[in-house]
Amino acid sequence: MSRNLVVAGHGMVAQRFLEAFADRGADGWTVTVLAEEHRPAYDRVRLSAWFDTYDAADLDLGGAPAGVELRLGQAVTAIDRDRRVVVTPAGETPYDALVLATGSRAFVPPIAGADLPGVFVYRTIDDLEQLREWSTANGRRVGAVLGGGLLGLEAANALRLLGLETHVVEFAPRLMPLQVDEGGGAVLRRHIEALGVTVHTARGCAGLEGGPDGVTTMRFNDGGELAVDVVVVAAGIRPRDELAEAAGLAKGPRGGFLVDDSCATADPAVWAIGECASLSVEGGDGVCYGLVAPGYAMAEVVADRITGGGSKMALPDTSTKLKLLGVDVASFGAPFAPGLDVVVTDQVTGVYAKLLLTDDAKTLLGGILVGDASAYPTLRASLGGPLPAAPLAMLAPAGDGAVKMDLPGTAQVCSCHAVTKDHVTDAIAGGCADVAGLKTCTKAGTGCGSCIPLLKQLLAAGGVAQSKALCEHFTYSRQELFDIIRVRRVTSFSELVSTYGSGRGCDICKPAIASILATTNPGYILDGEQAALQDTNDHFLANIQRDGTYSVVPRIPGGEITPEKLIVIGEVARDFGLYTKITGGQRIDLFGARVEQLPVIWQRLVEAGFESGHAYGKALRTVKSCVGETWCRYGVQDSVGLAIDLELRYRGLRAPHKLKSAVSGCARECAEARSKDFGIIATENGWNLYVAGNGGFRPRHADLFLTDLSTEDLVRYIDRFLMYYIRTADRLQRTAAWLEAMDGGLDHLRDVIVDDSLGLCAELDAQMAQHVTAYADEWRATLDDPDRLARFVSFVNAPETPDPDITFEVERGQKVPTRQGPVPVTIGGAR
Repeated sequence: MSRNLVVAGHGMVAQRFLEAFADRGADGWTVTVLAEEHRPAYDRVRLSAWFDTYDAADLDLGGAPAGVELRLGQAVTAIDRDRRVVVTPAGETPYDALVLATGSRAFVPPIAGADLPGVFVYRTIDDLEQLREWSTANGRRVGAVLGGGLLGLEAANALRLLGLETHVVEFAPRLMPLQVDEGGGAVLRRHIEALGVTVHTARGCAGLEGGPDGVTTMRFNDGGELAVDVVVVAAGIRPRDELAEAAGLAKGPRGGFLVDDSCATADPAVWAIGECASLSVEGGDGVCYGLVAPGYAMAEVVADRITGGGSKMALPDTSTKLKLLGVDVASFGAPFAPGLDVVVTDQVTGVYAKLLLTDDAKTLLGGILVGDASAYPTLRASLGGPLPAAPLAMLAPAGDGAVKMDLPGTAQVCSCHAVTKDHVTDAIAGGCADVAGLKTCTKAGTGCGSCIPLLKQLLAAGGVAQSKALCEHFTYSRQELFDIIRVRRVTSFSELVSTYGSGRGCDICKPAIASILATTNPGYILDGEQAALQDTNDHFLANIQRDGTYSVVPRIPGGEITPEKLIVIGEVARDFGLYTKITGGQRIDLFGARVEQLPVIWQRLVEAGFESGHAYGKALRTVKSCVGETWCRYGVQDSVGLAIDLELRYRGLRAPHKLKSAVSGCARECAEARSKDFGIIATENGWNLYVAGNGGFRPRHADLFLTDLSTEDLVRYIDRFLMYYIRTADRLQRTAAWLEAMDGGLDHLRDVIVDDSLGLCAELDAQMAQHVTAYADEWRATLDDPDRLARFVSFVNAPETPDPDITFEVERGQKVPTRQGPVPVTIGGAR
């Protein structure tokens, strides 16, 4: 007989419970989720990432597991424990087991004016949508955040991204008073003020003033005031425990459903997990935890208990590592407990680090890191045990920065999924040879990701050597070969393979070396032996299609084209019977050209002013744009003009993988710049630069790299970004994968190409200048040389003979390859 399991709420913890319950293969249960929000569970920890894309789908957690009935917009309003039913506005639902996962709500202090228009909380996607709509309305200029904790600083960054002058008001004498001490708070404040955010500490809000048109003034408790257009209240959270009293369920001293170490209430059929639970363990009287990791642990315990297990909660790990307004902040263990402390403060780099040890200096109790949290994974895994190295060596390692570690096997490497070092080393011994494998085997690294550097260290410690050889003919990586070719001034593949490789090369190394030579030795890519190195597309300067024909793609910089040029493309397509399609990259593809037709087609296109669009190469494809301020009433910059300039600047630039870009004229992002290798979004103050995004098989939104840049600075940093990528990426590695694999990630990239930490910038600038100066259209160069044209034949011994195997049929008025297989799927009825 089936039993009914009801889950009240569908947030991150509820989602985790459902997955854990499903993983245990619990049969005989009918699972129903009753959720107040109209959205399925989303990643609330990354809530601020919504401002990167304004797309809620980016935060989606995948929905409830198969077989679970999810009822959105149906909040539980009452629990009848005698009859074992829960009540919603839609009716009653019976349960045999009830899991309360109702989460928490934003706390709004009882101050006058808190209900004025323009005052928001920062809790849900709906909150953010309303905040954005209000803040971007005309004339809104100043925003203030009440609360200088984790959520408050996240909200402050959101106001900055919305273009507002931003103030943070914190009642305590320092920012993040629950996580960092006075020294860490001071360093954090300097970082944040350097971003243009005004910080008010030891200052409270006495009230807000305004009228029906919105909030206008914030009055402070010291008599001062601040003119404001937007206020975000981020003063903390309170558990959603409204159901407790009527249902006769006990609450903790500071609210929340009181539960024991099995997460059960006094009613054995009712459980509570996450921020709505007041957890009483080890003699405590009940604590509500506002972090997701304790909630996840509770979810696992309850899933195990309901399916017959005996799991128990221990005191939760409340370690935290975040990047707030670009500043690394980490707090772990009990950093405020009595004991011996080791403190390192570097005023030059803005780094603060503190370790707290027991009086005998043998056990790590906790710590605080501000400005540089690279030691966090190792330190957090060492909590409750000895440090793997001397404290100063951990906080400020000398030499190459590497610290030799000897963590115990029970050290928790991944707190998100409670994965120990033993779990990881067992997985490595079982055959896991990279981080991706460890993620699959252990789930380590799939949560917040802070443990990934430690996973790499454990792989290395386990003797797993990651091969960097390009192929069997070269023992060097692509980056090393790039440096060899550049420093040794190698100009040919044969010279390189004879000196630094072996054999004759293969389909892997030849195109890769050809790409490097095209970057380091600009010139016609099909001259001399380079022609034999190219893959099929580059060999004929066109994309080969599945039927053996080629596509022709003229460059249309920024998507801007005159009627006269459109007519030329139409005439060429008509005269050669080419299938014509407008692409998502604002270009026009002409399909179905035989190889011997390519020169005559390009002759007409070149005469009309077109040049190669490099659709065939691992090179820049397009710089997409919206119409910007020229036509759009929301546009704030000339997106089309910038897109054209960038596309012409980087045309023909050979790279490890194809490159795409886009420029949007305002935050509405019509050009989809965040899905590109480098994307630009206009602001009222300049340009925001995003890097390392892509669509394709594994889509990734680009990371915000720099903000409010002048056009000159923007171009300089894109130059360096592209050249650094070209020099250091692996073969066929997109910018997204390149950045994800980079030690130090975005911060390291910023150090290299903005702060010139490696002293490379002048060289990168010079390389890009060389490319821009030396660029020549490949198809024009081809048409000007009869010897180069000789390669464009189907049969060398019968150059006038077309390939007889190429046949076409007509579909929707255009020719397409003759299909031998199933006909395409179409929708019936008139088109």
